[in-house]
Amino acid sequence: MERTMDVTLGDFTLALASAEPTPGGGGATALAGALAASLTSMVVRLSQDRPTYAQHAKLHEEVVAASDVARLRFLNLADEDAAAYRAYMQARRLPHDDRDLELRRAAATRDAARRATIVPLTIVQQAHHQIDLVERLAGRSNASAASDLDVAALLLECAAKGAAANVTVNLAAIEDEGFADAALAELDQRLRQIQAATARTRERVRKGGQRSVESA
Repeated sequence: MERTMDVTLGDFTLALASAEPTPGGGGATALAGALAASLTSMVVRLSQDRPTYAQHAKLHEEVVAASDVARLRFLNLADEDAAAYRAYMQARRLPHDDRDLELRRAAATRDAARRATIVPLTIVQQAHHQIDLVERLAGRSNASAASDLDVAALLLECAAKGAAANVTVNLAAIEDEGFADAALAELDQRLRQIQAATARTRERVRKGGQRSVESA
């Protein structure tokens, strides 16, 4: 398939529904993140150049710039995830007819599994960064689009949890207990913080009203 950013949503979902293993869950989680970043940018652009929200102009400028970058980063991560999976499968198919070949295949498999773990972990990290922007924007942007921030937060939580599942399933193939322990600890911390930020964003959206300008 072409790069994710170059295909239509219809083509992506068609590829996702096919019997091919890629794109798969990793691509779907990255797409959820890209949609969340897009919604964040939309809310900002619906808030800019409006006197009611002028006091938050500095925040808006920061958030829209970061969210536009995040959208592209998530789309690239979808492609990186597919490439990582293909590399892992190629490593698994290497010949292993004797001891030397078996050792080489095992090493290649571990390396590929590590990459296949790092990519979804990066999706979690990117979602964590984006949810901070969404939460900061809630109550400081166009009230008519407040529910879109709630949707963005939910999509980011979904993306993070889905990507975390891919991290977890790949850890055993790396055969590195230290790496696995560190990855699981990071996942636990980030997922808890993302879930809490999602809940706070939802509460802020339901409460309505405007918040004060962010302190320097």
